[in-house]
Amino acid sequence: MVGKLHSRALWANNLINNSALNGNNNLNYNNGRVSGIALLRSGAIFPTMKTYKRLFEQLCSLENLGLAFRKARKHKTLKPYVVQFEKNLAENLQCLHNELISKTYNPLPLNEFILRDPKTRRISVSNFRDRVVHHAICNILEPIFEKYFLYDSYANRKGKGNLKAIERFDYFKRKVSCNGRKIKSLQDDNYVQGYALKADIRHYFDTVSHQKLMEILSKRIADKDVLELIWKILRNHSSKQEGKGMPLGNLTSQFFANIYLNELDQFVKHTLKAKCYLRYVDDFVVLHSSRAQLESWKTEISLFLENWLLLELHPQKSKIISLGRGVDLLGFRCFYYFRILRKKNMRRMQTRLEAFKELCTKDRNNACALLESIQGWNAYAVHANSYKLRRVITNRAIEIIKQ
Repeated sequence: MVGKLHSRALWANNLINNSALNGNNNLNYNNGRVSGIALLRSGAIFPTMKTYKRLFEQLCSLENLGLAFRKARKHKTLKPYVVQFEKNLAENLQCLHNELISKTYNPLPLNEFILRDPKTRRISVSNFRDRVVHHAICNILEPIFEKYFLYDSYANRKGKGNLKAIERFDYFKRKVSCNGRKIKSLQDDNYVQGYALKADIRHYFDTVSHQKLMEILSKRIADKDVLELIWKILRNHSSKQEGKGMPLGNLTSQFFANIYLNELDQFVKHTLKAKCYLRYVDDFVVLHSSRAQLESWKTEISLFLENWLLLELHPQKSKIISLGRGVDLLGFRCFYYFRILRKKNMRRMQTRLEAFKELCTKDRNNACALLESIQGWNAYAVHANSYKLRRVITNRAIEIIKQ
């Protein structure tokens, strides 16, 4: 423990000595030193926080498990495993309650499959009874952590989402560019000022440290039984590196992902004092009028991730981009005056249409699935400047159905 504290103190000292940007973006040792001291005082390294005890009984209560069941079955009421669980609902919930209280609960093995759309991802699905437990945990912990989350964290939270994140990005780009002020460039004179650091954490869900996550949770959760239950859920996932990784597809993984990277959020906002910052899962954007300032922040963020959260920035996906060239964000390419769909998303829809063409030739019943797919894609594409593209795709789908 002493060794860990010593290494973190050395890193903090290096940050104090290496930080060197003042408000005018000039190199300045004293301002860098203040930045490092602010890191220590902000509580990012040695935090003192309010802790919560006696949560386990609330978590295990039949009332909480009943609420968890209703949330877990939402939009899945006709699934066979939900129907089977609901046949003996009172008995199943009582059984879960007894197992949790007696500390004999153990999650069942995860059902894993590979999803390619277009990335290859390994999705892990928990048994339904385990999903009920996941919801029960989140019912108790979410109100505790939600009030500490940054406003500009948009993933897996009520009232947030990717479209809200895009709207917030639009607000930030107007602020940074002084409402679209133009600068001269080599290409043309219609170039909006300002820059964005668009960054991604490399293999985030595969590299989350269990020990570090439990350390972050224990800052606020002082109930050992709750922490032990979380340990069981984390260890139920087999990953390439022992003691690391969370399964994609679990509710708890999404929730813990926000708790883990809330440390980064607080560091960027309260230590680096970045005013225009937003995050969606492991993708985040920082906007500023100065490229030099973003370069400095990128270095400090990289050091913080490596030394404190044991993560690293993706070297190819973490770049500083001029707002005039457009920023790829959450499936859209965002320019100052308009927004378009990313090319790979358009190609994916065209590929899907060709696949449906073959399916509809074999079986006309697939036409309903095609219409659902088109409706879902249109609901996404309508948020970009894509009227002509949506008309072409819709007309193509109608032609396939009529054939």
